[in-house]
Amino acid sequence: MTENKEAPKEFDSKLLPILREAVDVVRMILFKELKDYFVATCPEQATEAGRLAAGVLNDFFGVVNPDPAFVDFMAQNRVIIDQAITDFPTRFEKLLIPLTDTLRMQFLCDSRDGLDENTDFLANAKERGLLLEDREMPMPNHYLELIRRLGAAYGLVSPPPPSDA
Repeated sequence: MTENKEAPKEFDSKLLPILREAVDVVRMILFKELKDYFVATCPEQATEAGRLAAGVLNDFFGVVNPDPAFVDFMAQNRVIIDQAITDFPTRFEKLLIPLTDTLRMQFLCDSRDGLDENTDFLANAKERGLLLEDREMPMPNHYLELIRRLGAAYGLVSPPPPSDA
């Protein structure tokens, strides 16, 4: 009986880091897309495009950066960041599936790791139209396959090997 209880922990210890890496790949893709968006839409703040993109991503994933300089930056640029979040579902429609799946995987990984204190990011994403509610939670292998293809398209990971099927 002890062996059965240990199997999920061993499974989690191998799968969770892989899922977290996939979450990071999506975050890198989102960062690149958002940074490019800010350079194009806010040329007067092109030098701050990376910080604006980081602010949006932090909002998506419920991350709080306590650095006083970043807190001030967020407060000063709240309107711009909120507008980018409002525009995201239409401007970046092609990324809604990966974003939805990634937010859910982030929640799953955090829950499995006992990091349940910040689960509001899913509710916030739903309220803002960032979460495709009708989409079923993907199995980890399907999620990883999707992210490998997406990451390869952005040049961030090696393409998945050809399938035998």
